[in-house]
This record gives sequence, structure tokens and C-alpha cells, in this order.
Amino acid sequence: MCLAVPGKIIEIETNADIRMGKVDFGGVVREVCLEAVPEVIIGSYVIVHAGFALSVLSEQEAQESLEAFRELDEIEQCFPTDNSLDIL
Repeated sequence: MCLAVPGKIIEIETNADIRMGKVDFGGVVREVCLEAVPEVIIGSYVIVHAGFALSVLSEQEAQESLEAFRELDEIEQCFPTDNSLDIL
């Protein structure tokens, strides 16, 4: 299963003719290739998978996605993390 995560572009630069940017994922900043989304500007939200921005999101769409991730994390916290309950 693939997971794409929304993030906010905080910096844009060109390295060796490749458009790159720094994207903030809730406090974690990573360098991301922006070649597939040439229309983005600083402050834009993008969906990122494996270091590549795949599409542009509105701020509302990004916040809704991030809230869904937070809810999934809260649900996951309700389950034990050790393997002591494994039946097999």
C-alpha cells in the first residue's frame, strides 16, 4: 500500500535544472521534487509520495487529510503494540 502525505511548501529552488522544494510536514521538513507540479508557489500544499510532489491541494483539503491521519493515530494508540496477543 502506498501512502501520500500532505505538506506545505516553505522554500523553492532549482538544482541542476530540477525544481525542488522544502516541504513542512507538521514540523518535519524534507526536500521534495516539484517537477510534476510546476504551478506551485511557496505556501502551496502538495501531496508527496517517495520524495515527489504529485498534486496540489487546497489548504482545507490538506488540513482535512492531516486531521484524518491524527484520528487514525489516536485509534492506533488504543491497540497494544507488543506481540503478546498474537494468536499465530
